[in-house]
Amino acid sequence: MRELICFALFCLVFVTVQGKISNPKVQVYSHFPGEYGKDNTLICHVSGFHPPDIAIDLLKNGEPIPDAHQTDLAFEKGWQFHLTRSVAFKPQKGEEYTCKVRHMANLNNYIWEPNM
Repeated sequence: MRELICFALFCLVFVTVQGKISNPKVQVYSHFPGEYGKDNTLICHVSGFHPPDIAIDLLKNGEPIPDAHQTDLAFEKGWQFHLTRSVAFKPQKGEEYTCKVRHMANLNNYIWEPNM
Protein backbone atom coordinates (compact mmCIF):
# COMPACT_ATOMS: atom_id res chain seq x y z
CA MET A 1 0.00 0.00 0.00
CA ARG A 2 2.82 2.39 0.87
CA GLU A 3 4.41 1.82 -2.56
CA LEU A 4 1.12 2.62 -4.27
CA ILE A 5 0.79 5.92 -2.40
CA CYS A 6 4.40 6.88 -3.22
CA PHE A 7 3.84 6.03 -6.87
CA ALA A 8 0.64 8.12 -6.96
CA LEU A 9 2.46 11.10 -5.41
CA PHE A 10 5.32 10.72 -7.89
CA CYS A 11 2.85 10.69 -10.80
CA LEU A 12 1.09 13.78 -9.43
CA VAL A 13 4.38 15.71 -9.16
CA PHE A 14 5.48 14.53 -12.61
CA VAL A 15 2.21 15.60 -14.27
CA THR A 16 2.28 18.97 -12.48
CA VAL A 17 5.84 19.70 -13.59
CA GLN A 18 5.27 18.47 -17.14
CA GLY A 19 2.14 20.62 -17.44
CA LYS A 20 4.04 23.84 -16.78
CA ILE A 21 5.13 25.60 -19.95
CA SER A 22 7.56 28.50 -19.72
CA ASN A 23 8.42 30.42 -22.88
CA PRO A 24 12.11 31.04 -23.52
CA LYS A 25 13.86 34.35 -22.94
CA VAL A 26 16.25 34.97 -25.84
CA GLN A 27 19.34 37.20 -25.95
CA VAL A 28 21.30 37.65 -29.20
CA TYR A 29 24.64 39.43 -28.89
CA SER A 30 28.26 39.37 -30.00
CA HIS A 31 31.29 38.66 -27.85
CA PHE A 32 32.99 41.91 -28.87
CA PRO A 33 31.35 45.19 -29.91
CA GLY A 34 30.07 44.81 -33.47
CA GLU A 35 32.45 46.12 -36.13
CA TYR A 36 32.09 45.39 -39.82
CA GLY A 37 34.87 43.23 -41.24
CA LYS A 38 36.27 42.19 -37.83
CA ASP A 39 36.27 38.65 -36.43
CA ASN A 40 33.71 38.15 -33.68
CA THR A 41 31.44 35.53 -32.11
CA LEU A 42 27.66 35.55 -32.50
CA ILE A 43 25.90 34.24 -29.39
CA CYS A 44 22.29 33.24 -28.80
CA HIS A 45 21.48 32.54 -25.15
CA VAL A 46 18.07 31.00 -24.46
CA SER A 47 16.91 30.65 -20.85
CA GLY A 48 13.94 30.11 -18.58
CA PHE A 49 12.11 27.58 -20.74
CA HIS A 50 10.21 24.38 -20.02
CA PRO A 51 9.78 21.74 -21.32
CA PRO A 52 13.24 21.22 -22.82
CA ASP A 53 11.88 20.56 -26.34
CA ILE A 54 13.83 23.32 -28.14
CA ALA A 55 15.93 23.94 -31.27
CA ILE A 56 18.23 26.90 -31.89
CA ASP A 57 19.71 27.92 -35.25
CA LEU A 58 22.01 30.81 -36.10
CA LEU A 59 21.33 32.28 -39.54
CA LYS A 60 23.08 34.66 -41.92
CA ASN A 61 20.62 36.23 -44.37
CA GLY A 62 18.16 33.43 -43.60
CA GLU A 63 20.62 30.55 -44.18
CA PRO A 64 22.14 28.40 -41.38
CA ILE A 65 25.70 29.36 -40.42
CA PRO A 66 27.93 26.24 -40.48
CA ASP A 67 30.15 25.14 -37.58
CA ALA A 68 27.95 26.57 -34.81
CA HIS A 69 28.55 25.13 -31.35
CA GLN A 70 25.97 24.49 -28.66
CA THR A 71 26.33 23.99 -24.93
CA ASP A 72 24.74 21.06 -23.16
CA LEU A 73 21.20 21.61 -21.95
CA ALA A 74 21.48 23.00 -18.42
CA PHE A 75 18.92 22.79 -15.65
CA GLU A 76 17.86 25.82 -13.59
CA LYS A 77 15.79 26.00 -10.43
CA GLY A 78 12.03 25.89 -10.93
CA TRP A 79 12.18 23.18 -13.62
CA GLN A 80 13.51 25.57 -16.25
CA PHE A 81 16.43 25.15 -18.64
CA HIS A 82 19.01 27.22 -20.52
CA LEU A 83 21.10 26.67 -23.62
CA THR A 84 23.61 28.71 -25.63
CA ARG A 85 24.55 28.45 -29.30
CA SER A 86 27.48 30.38 -30.80
CA VAL A 87 29.52 30.67 -33.97
CA ALA A 88 32.52 32.65 -35.21
CA PHE A 89 31.51 35.31 -37.75
CA LYS A 90 32.75 38.45 -39.48
CA PRO A 91 29.82 40.85 -39.89
CA GLN A 92 29.53 42.73 -43.16
CA LYS A 93 27.34 45.74 -43.91
CA GLY A 94 23.96 44.72 -45.34
CA GLU A 95 23.98 41.22 -43.83
CA GLU A 96 21.36 40.12 -41.30
CA TYR A 97 22.22 37.72 -38.47
CA THR A 98 19.35 35.95 -36.75
CA CYS A 99 18.77 33.46 -33.97
CA LYS A 100 15.83 31.18 -34.82
CA VAL A 101 14.28 29.48 -31.79
CA ARG A 102 11.66 26.74 -31.96
CA HIS A 103 10.13 25.88 -28.59
CA MET A 104 7.30 23.37 -28.69
CA ALA A 105 5.10 24.59 -31.60
CA ASN A 106 6.30 28.22 -31.43
CA LEU A 107 8.91 29.53 -33.87
CA ASN A 108 10.47 32.99 -33.41
CA ASN A 109 13.37 34.86 -35.01
CA TYR A 110 15.55 37.30 -33.06
CA ILE A 111 17.79 39.70 -35.00
CA TRP A 112 21.28 40.64 -33.85
CA GLU A 113 21.55 44.41 -33.48
CA PRO A 114 25.17 45.37 -34.19
CA ASN A 115 24.99 48.92 -32.71
CA MET A 116 27.40 50.17 -35.37
